[in-house]
Amino acid sequence: MSLALFSERVFIDGKLLPASLLIEGDKISKIKAGFFEFKEVDLLHCGSDVIFPGLIDSHVHINEPGRTDWEGFDTVTKSAAAGGITTLVDMPLNSSPVTTNIDALNKKLRAAEGKIHVNVGFWGGIIPGNNSDLTALIEGGVLGIKAFTTHSGIDEFPNVTAYDLLEGMPIIAKYGLPLLVHAELDSSHANQSLLKENPFSYQAWLASRPKAWENNAIKMMIDLCRETGCRTHIVHLSSDEGIPLLKEAIQEGLPMSVECCPQYLFFCAEDIPDGDTRFKCAPPIREAVNNEQLWNAIKSGLISMIVTDHSPAPPNIKEIETGNIAKAWGGISCLELSLPIVWTKARDKGFAIEDMAKLMSANIADFCNLSSKGEIKEGACADLMVWAPEDSFTVDQKEMHFRHKITPYDGQKLYGKIKRTIVNGQLVFDQGSFVSLGEGKKILNAVRSSNS
Repeated sequence: MSLALFSERVFIDGKLLPASLLIEGDKISKIKAGFFEFKEVDLLHCGSDVIFPGLIDSHVHINEPGRTDWEGFDTVTKSAAAGGITTLVDMPLNSSPVTTNIDALNKKLRAAEGKIHVNVGFWGGIIPGNNSDLTALIEGGVLGIKAFTTHSGIDEFPNVTAYDLLEGMPIIAKYGLPLLVHAELDSSHANQSLLKENPFSYQAWLASRPKAWENNAIKMMIDLCRETGCRTHIVHLSSDEGIPLLKEAIQEGLPMSVECCPQYLFFCAEDIPDGDTRFKCAPPIREAVNNEQLWNAIKSGLISMIVTDHSPAPPNIKEIETGNIAKAWGGISCLELSLPIVWTKARDKGFAIEDMAKLMSANIADFCNLSSKGEIKEGACADLMVWAPEDSFTVDQKEMHFRHKITPYDGQKLYGKIKRTIVNGQLVFDQGSFVSLGEGKKILNAVRSSNS
């Protein structure tokens, strides 16, 4: 199958240029400057819509097998395709079994068979007592290992201590893969009584997880990274006080990296109403002054990736009807809205369209060691998306494609409409409709691939 695209704005070598692309099979085979008609090939004329490399989201809770009533491969990859995302990486904790040994990984790989509409990779997990399983997990194909330094919310995925990590990080470092860390240390319980007394209060939830939790965990991870040499990645940074700590560590030469998520960049704690559990996540969404510093860290390059932490749950577990924030599952659904959410705020803060390709595709491809993804060049994977940065729309959560139509972005006016998504050379999503499904591939790391 062959397909050609033209746009006045194609992201090539860091710039938006008029160009024509020829796709043959699952690769970009030719790129021509300006408008070019390839013989006997259907042409998608995209006008001034922007052609990007497909977006990559390395922080998604797919939940299958075992909790498919929360989310699953079919619904989550449809949602991704509708949002211009061509590759997801699945977190290891919300499925049952959790992905902490090779048997569980193989069950997940089987569960994905025939259900994925974009590409899907997998993280493994480190928990107390499973360091002997890490080598098999890595050689089984995971792209890296995830850890929690506080309770994960899933009893089967308990948090690790510094001692656990001192044993496990050298194993991960041996393969050059990253350790992804949910960095909170619940060393102080001083504010827990406030939440217990005010379970519907967002401010009580915020006070129950202070910045100090993140700061202390980040300090611990910097020390462990220095001692072990293991690539260490801080997921969903929300504390602005963590920024100078991480800046100093990276300037020291430590192999550390940082991500942020749309909710910390779009919403502010001052504006979140009590009893609206859709906003609950951990770490919590913080105040406007804090979140402005996160944007500054993105501008400086310290935060190099923006990913969703899409973490859905059924309405009863999310306590939608009761509004009990203390009891509700902590997780926000926004997968197919990620680029419009980020762009809506970024466009007013001096960011360029080109910056979105780096933050939401190229940098993540590099982090995950996904060769030939995240860029548009001859020979690269034909994972592409087309969007209109100037077009606005109002979010209607009933129209979302993830399993449960629950999102705090409902009713928000966003900029950046997703027009088309091409996965492995096949047009999957076109002007609001799915035209081809089942085009995704399972992604395994280079260790597994070289041994296959």
